[in-house]
Amino acid sequence: MIDDDSFDPLAGAGLDTLAIRTGHVRTAEGEHGEPLFLTSSYVFEDAAEAAARFSGEKPGNVYSRYTNPTVRTFEERIAALEGAEQAVATSSGMAAILSTCIALLESGDHVVCSRNVFGTTTVLLDKYLRRFGIDTAFVPLTELDEWQQALTPKTKLLFIETPSNPLCEVADIRVLAELAHSNNALLVVDNCFCSPALQQPLKLGADLVVHSATKYLDGQGRCMGGVVAGSSELVGEVLSFIRSAGPTMSPFNAWVFLKGLETLRLRMVAHSANALELALWLQQQPQVECVFYTGLADHPGHAIAVRQQSAFGGVLSFRVKGGREQAWKVIDSTQVLSLTANLGDVKTTIVHPATTTHGRLTDEQKAETGITENLIRIAVGLEDIADIKADLARGLSVI
Repeated sequence: MIDDDSFDPLAGAGLDTLAIRTGHVRTAEGEHGEPLFLTSSYVFEDAAEAAARFSGEKPGNVYSRYTNPTVRTFEERIAALEGAEQAVATSSGMAAILSTCIALLESGDHVVCSRNVFGTTTVLLDKYLRRFGIDTAFVPLTELDEWQQALTPKTKLLFIETPSNPLCEVADIRVLAELAHSNNALLVVDNCFCSPALQQPLKLGADLVVHSATKYLDGQGRCMGGVVAGSSELVGEVLSFIRSAGPTMSPFNAWVFLKGLETLRLRMVAHSANALELALWLQQQPQVECVFYTGLADHPGHAIAVRQQSAFGGVLSFRVKGGREQAWKVIDSTQVLSLTANLGDVKTTIVHPATTTHGRLTDEQKAETGITENLIRIAVGLEDIADIKADLARGLSVI
């Protein structure tokens, strides 16, 4: 046993090791698995210690809204996987985005966001933040000229998803980071589709990464959660807001996510392999108009994805020949796939974006973002790929 407080056994460790080992400090009980701390508050030795902890003069737990050992282990693990100085957990992925915006922006500030993002992200920025004097310009993810034209002296933040939901568009993170920094703005990347197992935006120049932990970080559709990762300076601002407003992650959910992280890379590799095979198969089906998946060689963003991702992820979308009626027929005729809007699950899910995940967008916004009535999104799970194909073939056969 090495008796050296400066020794870090995980220094230089690989991603799988970090995903399994980071942040676990055993208690006096000597537990092998991470403990679950289900407590709302903590007892102090005396009034002086309580005052010192509340003021931050002395480290230690204060109140589980913002200091809980189980949540802290999850935060430290995500920070290690993303290559971040610090991470802070939230109650959901949308809480992570909201907390980031509220913590770092103020009335009069300006945001530039890609059009192709999760529908609720668009609503949050376009409807609710606008009420507080924070305006957002929406531009095509891949059109750098439009990003440049959208910038103003008041632009403080650029926000992207890459790959995007649901059309799998790909942004060059390094280029957008340079654009943001040259205009005194920050780049925030929603890394939900890839997870840190396949893509690490901070290493490409992004300032912050946000996740819906509900998706691949969990991997089995069990709990809600989110996380923000980046520099201690920026994450500290987000943490300060979360401490005050309370959109925090529960200890139980954090404990569940810790178990999900242990298999993250293995799952992402398997999701990617299944998705690529399914995308290639869909391209050959006569009822399919086109397929959107970054792993396809003819995808416009394929070369960028190859450069900044280690694999292509588990989400794809495709357009069937026809309209909403035909898309719904395909969806309703599948019997194995789960009709649900979640993604990142071991179970394959299928959904109609125009009427679900992006249903709150206006018709004009849908047209601008390519959310057509014949579009279907699939988050490819870990079932046998032959069974996924057979179920989709059953669905496609009805149109």
